This record gives sequence, C-alpha cells and structure tokens, in this order.
Amino acid sequence: MKKTIVTCLAMLCMTMATEAQQIKSPDGKVTVNLELTDGGKPCYRVSYQEQEVVTNSPLGLTTNIGDFTQGLELKETVQNKVSQSYDLRNIKQSHIDYEATEAVATFTRQGNPVMDIIFRVSNRDVAYRYKIYPGRRDTRVCVVESEASSFVMPEGTTTFLCPQSKPMGGFARTSPSYETSYTLDEAVGKNGWGEGYTFPCLFKTPQDQWVLISETGTDGNYVGCRLLNEQGGKYRIGFPQPGELNGAGSTTAAIALPGFTPWRTITVGPLSNIVETTVPFDLVEPKYKASQDYIYGKGSWSWIIGMDNSCNYDEQKRYIDFSAAMGYQSVLIDAFWDRQIGYDRIAELARYGREKGVGLFLWYNSNGAWNDAPQTPIGKMNNARIRRQEMKWMHDNGIRGIKVDFFGGDKQPMMQLYEDILADANDFGLLVIFHGCTLPRGWERMYPNYAASEAVLASENLHFGQGACDAEAHNACIHAFIRNTVGSMDFGGSTLNKFYNADNQHGTVRKTSDVYALATAVLFQSAVQHFALAPNNLTDAPSWAIDFMKQVPTTWDEVKFIDGYPGKYVIMARRSGDKWYVVGINAEQQPLKKTITLPMFAKDTQLQVYSDDAQLQGSVKTVKQNKKLQMTITIPCNGGLVIMQ
Repeated sequence: MKKTIVTCLAMLCMTMATEAQQIKSPDGKVTVNLELTDGGKPCYRVSYQEQEVVTNSPLGLTTNIGDFTQGLELKETVQNKVSQSYDLRNIKQSHIDYEATEAVATFTRQGNPVMDIIFRVSNRDVAYRYKIYPGRRDTRVCVVESEASSFVMPEGTTTFLCPQSKPMGGFARTSPSYETSYTLDEAVGKNGWGEGYTFPCLFKTPQDQWVLISETGTDGNYVGCRLLNEQGGKYRIGFPQPGELNGAGSTTAAIALPGFTPWRTITVGPLSNIVETTVPFDLVEPKYKASQDYIYGKGSWSWIIGMDNSCNYDEQKRYIDFSAAMGYQSVLIDAFWDRQIGYDRIAELARYGREKGVGLFLWYNSNGAWNDAPQTPIGKMNNARIRRQEMKWMHDNGIRGIKVDFFGGDKQPMMQLYEDILADANDFGLLVIFHGCTLPRGWERMYPNYAASEAVLASENLHFGQGACDAEAHNACIHAFIRNTVGSMDFGGSTLNKFYNADNQHGTVRKTSDVYALATAVLFQSAVQHFALAPNNLTDAPSWAIDFMKQVPTTWDEVKFIDGYPGKYVIMARRSGDKWYVVGINAEQQPLKKTITLPMFAKDTQLQVYSDDAQLQGSVKTVKQNKKLQMTITIPCNGGLVIMQ
C-alpha cells in the first residue's frame, strides 16, 4: 500500500457566513448548499447536474455539553481542494486517485466555536462529518446523544431498503444480524419493521437520479448507525436500539474532545456512480500497519453443503485435498471444530494443508453475553486475555485467518470489540472475516488484515429454505447495487451442486444455472472467497465450469457498470491485471436480450463466452469481437453470462 498523501491545492474561499455557502465538486456536477435557517439551525441540500437529489435537510448534534442543532451562528467556511492517491488490493479498484472540494464550516455560539461541519464533495459523492470542540471549563469529553443528520428525499422518490430487525430475536436471539430481505421500488414514508433501515440505503428520484446513503470511518470511538424514517421523505441518522448487546451499554457515543464523528456519505447520479464508488475508502486512513503481506484468494467450505456433521477430521482433510486440486489457497473449518476435531488434530490438519499449499480459516463465536448461540468455540473472542492466547496458538500452528460470528448490535462496546479483534489478529498475522455482523465501514483500508463481512442474506439461507433458492437471482441482482457497493461481502456462494446436500441427491434445489454460479464469482466482490463448491464437483460438474472456477481471481483492479436495475438484472465488468471479465445475471421471468458495448475488448479479440440456453444448459464458445465493439446477448431467467479473453 502506498502512503496516502493529501494536499490542499488551493484556498478557494474564506467567507463570513452571512448567506448560503455553495460547495461544488471538481467537475461542477455535484453541488452542496449549506445554510442556517431561522433559529440558527444548520441545513444542507445536494444537487447533481442541477437536479436536486437531497432537499433541505437538517444537520447537527445533541450532546451532554450542548444542543448543536439550533441557536448557532455560522462564523466562516473555508474551502480547499483535496487530492490523494492510494493503492488497496482488497477492494473493487486497486488504485484510486481521489479529488474533492473540502469545506470546513465553523459554527459558534456566543462567539465561541462549538462545532465544525466538514464536507467533502467529489465528482460522484458527498460526505460530511462533525468536529466537536471542548466546552467551557476545560471539558475534555462528551456524550453524543443523537444526530439531527437527515436526508430529505424529493417528492416521488422510491426506495430500495433493507429493514433493521429488532434486537434479541431470530435464531438464538442473535438479531440484528443484518440479514433481512430488501423492499424494492417502494414509496418513501415507511420505517421498515418499525426500527428503520440498515446501511447502505438506495433511493431513486423522480428524475431517475440515484442516491446511495451510508457511513464510513466508524470504529470503537462511536456507535454504528442506521436510517430512521421520520415522516414522508425525511430519513434521519439513528443510533443503536436499547435492547442490542442483551441490553448492556448505552445507545449513545462517548468521545474525547476535540473529537470527530464518522462520515455520512451520499453517492449520487447514474447507477454507474453507485456501483463504482470508492467513497467508503477515500475518507479513511489505515489505523495500523499490516504485520505481514496477507494472502487473499479462493477457498472451499464444507459447512454450506454438509452442515455441522461435516466438521470432522476426515472430511476437512478431503476438503484440503479438494482445495489443492482447485489451486485454492484455503479451507474454512466451521463451528464445533474444537469439539468434533480438537485442537491437536486441527494442528495436524494445518500441517497437512501447509504441505498442500492450503491454509486454514477457523470459525469462532463472538460471545460473550449478548445472545444464546451455542456454537463453539465460544467465550474466547470477547476476552482480550483469552483471545490473544488463542491467536498465539493459531499463529504457532500456521492458521491463516478466523471467521467470527454472532455479534450483538452496534453499540459502542461492540464496535470496540470489532476493532480489538482486528488489531489483536494483526499482531498474530491473522486475516479476519466477520459473520452475523454489522456492515463494514471503510474497514478494508482502516484495518489491513480485515478480509470481509457477511452483513447480507447470504448463502446459508439457500441450504435452509427453498424460498431462498427460488429468489436467489432476485437477491443477487440487489446486492450488486446496494450492499456490495460499500464493502467486501462474504456471501459464500457459487455452488455447482444441484442440491444443497452432501450426497447431491436431496435437500433444497438450486434454481440457478452453472453459468450463473460462475458469474456471481465475479459479481460478488471479496478478496477472500470461500465458495460453496464440493469435492464431487470435480467429476459431476461440467469441466468448463470447474476450469473457470480454478482460475477466477478474487482481487480486482477496476470495475465498470454496464447495465442493470436492482432486483431485475445486472451486467458489469471487472478487471484483474490486463484481463477483463464481463458478467451478467437475470432474475426476470422473460429472457434478457441486450446489445452491449464492450470497449475493453479490441476489435478481432477472441472472446470466451459462457452462456445458457432456455433450459439453463450452459456452454462455452469462442466469439470474435466485432468492429463496433458490441455483442448481442441473451440471459434467461436464473441464468448467467460470462465474457472473457
């Protein structure tokens, strides 16, 4: 990773704020207007190409040292050009050149500065955060009790949202686990199941402009937030629910002063801006150095097909052999390994895997005292002394990483636990995957050993219920536009079994095609991918499918959105090195027929095209790129498409 360099290129203006302040993106397409309304209440609005996409919306904080939502004066606004370049190999784009206009608006009360609102406006994103000044009498700490931070959508806007679940519900009282179904193309004015919505949140304005709202930079110094609908098109930042973490801890955030809140982010414009945004990473910095050069890549995972009974020595050895045969880097050993295999035999498996060039990831329960999940190992990741002993054992036995599951909400102590697990794991050279967990918020850049998070209705549901299999393509056509746009998504899919069962003869039935499975291996972005493949696929799956899954990358240099609509279909491209992969899937009942332009492939390039017929029977053929650099494609319902050199 290159050291990030941020430079102020030019002082644009320093104004006494007697009227509305305007902040424009470098290309002039995005505009933020900041002003004080009657009563000294700060508010802002956002336009894209002169179309208002966020209407007049409140700003400010309520704290235990003062109410900074009203009675304020805007002293001055200082604007600068900000630019930075950085490399990050575990997100959607490996090299980023970021430019934005930064505006620091200082608010006072009785002549004393109390709060800054800091805006960053790039060519597709708006972000803002607060800086709180020490209060009178040398106050050095405060509690942020709530935020007025709101996003008021234009009349006629429709929503694409994931409802927040109530705490201490669901399996073993593990909710919220951020695994609920999206509602699509609904009118504004609803509040989910009564508790608002999980980030990120997607909106479409009547002028067909898209708005993606999320947050980034959240760590142990704040709470994780959600979006609450107050009325009509007004959505406000919401703090955690009291019942989270089994009721322990405050819903508020305690911070040292002067202190900063996380960034609120708003990506605007066409769907290409939404899919290609890097704003979660543009606004944060690494919190520590990587202790080693971490190995990403592909792996196998027995649990998704074989469930808990597959967690035994012989089956995990078979999966190590399978990963080696596929050229994969790892095997994920899931819950109950401590009981059903044991520490000594795990060490044997680790040595065996090392001989085969295959590392191990081990599953852990996060608990604590915040839910009833019985899966073991338990009571280790929540205690610093025990956690570090466990991690030393893993380091000494060559374990590559951990998958930690069943977290308990977004209160500040839980956000601190995420950070502590990551920091300790880095000390012992371990990658970290989170499951049953909150959304990552810029963590790929903040924590160099962070690999991915679930925070989505992921592949285990395909095993548990036929309804999830029936809706698989529909859900996948959502994730590419919402969840996976802001952070690595550990989905655990791309199965080639016909049934979600070890004998491949019974169980829930996969409705999607083999080509669909290949397409989602590219569509879903995560630097570490544990696919739902099984050893039997070496003989019962098409050879072209296995060959593709052997060579597909998990780290990418570039992403390009081509076409699509949330919940209906998606076509996009990713580049690894000098090789492009164009993939598509279709969830609509009618076949998707499109002529797409593919400028990444030169005229007369020989292309490999994986496609499905009407019966979802896949095949691969060679096609020469034409002089118009276009291709006419057809994707049946539940089918897929892959085009590559």
